[in-house]
Amino acid sequence: MKKLFKSIVIVSLTILVLGLSNTAFAGNKDRTGQAGATELLINPWASSAGWGNAGMSSIHGVEAMWSNVAGITGTNSIDLNFSYTNWLKGSDVNAYSFGFLARVSESVVAGLYVMSFNPGEIYRTTEESPDMTLGTFKPNLMNINVAVAKSFSNSIHAGFVLKIISESISDMVGTGFALDAGIQYVTGITDNIHFGITLKNIGTTMKFGGDGISFKANPDSFWGSELTVIHRADQFELPTQLNIAAAYDFNFTNGSRLTAAGNFSSNSFSKDQVTLGLEGAFKDYLILRAGYTIENGIWKDIELDDCTNVNNGLSMGASVQAPLSENMKVSVDYSYQHTHHWNGTHTIGARIIF
Repeated sequence: MKKLFKSIVIVSLTILVLGLSNTAFAGNKDRTGQAGATELLINPWASSAGWGNAGMSSIHGVEAMWSNVAGITGTNSIDLNFSYTNWLKGSDVNAYSFGFLARVSESVVAGLYVMSFNPGEIYRTTEESPDMTLGTFKPNLMNINVAVAKSFSNSIHAGFVLKIISESISDMVGTGFALDAGIQYVTGITDNIHFGITLKNIGTTMKFGGDGISFKANPDSFWGSELTVIHRADQFELPTQLNIAAAYDFNFTNGSRLTAAGNFSSNSFSKDQVTLGLEGAFKDYLILRAGYTIENGIWKDIELDDCTNVNNGLSMGASVQAPLSENMKVSVDYSYQHTHHWNGTHTIGARIIF
């Protein structure tokens, strides 16, 4: 009975991923820029961003809630992660993230993470005062994510993430909901072969509402009477994404490891991408990473229409881990992503693992 239940769940998840992707990815490059809530596609975690999200098939810990939620099943007891991202250094855009995982049973792990994306202060302008003398306002973009994943065997892991998306300014707000689903499959003599499939950001459309889309009007036919007119705000879709990933671990006798990984991303509102990466671990104390993302036009001048990504493809990162006790260790992570403009994207994080 247990094997039958496991098979039904895995088949159902596979049908969900492949079936939804068949309808969700009808887009092409002409739809670029038409989605909203694109901060959902920004990886806020330093470790996995260090090799350009290439490791979605072997990701573990809190970061798996963004990459491939099935990977949170690798948590032994409790996992905490704090992260700060300086997005496009010099643009004053920052992101703050906090997440934790806890094992709730022998095979089930649950978690929560919150990401706050702060674009900085923007000058207020109107048709009457376009000279930026009306002060500033600060947009607030926040994602709250609740995850649960289950190990169906030593090889098969699967899970879901429920996302609550909030985007607001002082007089306008938009709220939406989305779902991620992920599967990881591990095989090989030493569990060194990894496969993963993730479907991200399947959810409701979003729409803004509030006083910010209204204005005062004075129709002539009303002899000076003032009316409040409300603009109709259009709905927008979320940036759905399908990832298919694989990785291979080369394990050495001295406790070191070299992992080669690749990930294919199919985006519904932007170009498809292929990411290749390497991660080397030296006795689990020092980990170095590098990755490169390839998409059509990424090497061309950013001023040309063919180049639609501010990142130029290269990413690098490192982690330093140290045990504090027999059952506890800490890690400091850093990643850098090179960009066409500004001074790259820098992310630094700290993890506590029990």
